[in-house]
Amino acid sequence: MNQLFSLSPKLMADARVVDWAYTEKLEPTTYQAYLNWIDHKSHGPLNYLADERKEKRKNLKEIFPQCQSALVFLFDYRDSKKTIEKLNPSNKIASYTVGFEDQDYHFWIKDKLNNFARILQKDIKNLEYQFSLDVHPVLERDLAYRSGLGWFGKNSMLISRKYGSYTIIGSLLLNQRLDLLPKTLETDHCGSCTRCLQACPTNAIMNETRTIDTKKCISTFTIELFKDAIPPAGYPPESHEVFGCDICQEVCPWNNKALQKVEGQVKESSLVSFFDRDLKQIYSELEQMSNKEYKTFFKGTSFERLGKKGMLKNLKYYLNL
Repeated sequence: MNQLFSLSPKLMADARVVDWAYTEKLEPTTYQAYLNWIDHKSHGPLNYLADERKEKRKNLKEIFPQCQSALVFLFDYRDSKKTIEKLNPSNKIASYTVGFEDQDYHFWIKDKLNNFARILQKDIKNLEYQFSLDVHPVLERDLAYRSGLGWFGKNSMLISRKYGSYTIIGSLLLNQRLDLLPKTLETDHCGSCTRCLQACPTNAIMNETRTIDTKKCISTFTIELFKDAIPPAGYPPESHEVFGCDICQEVCPWNNKALQKVEGQVKESSLVSFFDRDLKQIYSELEQMSNKEYKTFFKGTSFERLGKKGMLKNLKYYLNL
């Protein structure tokens, strides 16, 4: 099994996998903390985190009854952050949106995980699996933590000592235990640093629990609210965070260190180019689109789900409309 992965470095690199680990720990370590977070209404408008699916998050068997173990992968998008920084667009979009060839990472990573599974099935008899991403009722950061891939930062994100937090977690839940050695759990390396807390303009980070008050989070406003809404207090109009928000990641010393290790040419991105224009011009172009035209224009990207009205809502704030 170890040999299988060592024989496929190009496959892993092409899939942007920078780290992976194995675990047989099916129950999350933070399930009660998650329930407490829900009880305090910190999930805000993200009702899908508090509906009947919350019970499924208590054990991987709840979504894949045959589950015996899991392979957990970190998919890297650090180079897209460097691309955005070098291109220096006037309007900021979350760096993950261009990290996977401008595609919605859910589709991109799903294909890679299925590809990995098919390779495993050639060598492992009777292997069955269920892939897992953040759209499934799995506490995926906890799964990565108990796999030894990182620790929970004060901004709630999983942080890897080597790769920072500019990664997406994807997993394969397997119906068998494999002959693999698990990694040891990573210790907390945030120390006394509070840069993410100090940098968050809306005070969305709850330090004591290392969780997010989603009602205050800029990413909630710009990604999850599809209709006109009031932005969180403190949302700075000069920041031009038109989709998502990377502020708490941008100030993290572990990310600064991880970004220094990334080399390569700046990649072209049609999404960066689209948003690297005057806001009024972008707003006018989007306003003239029908909802169907918007969906067609952004098809297969992270912006498709938000819809025309949601995107115009984001731009209206900066344009004071």
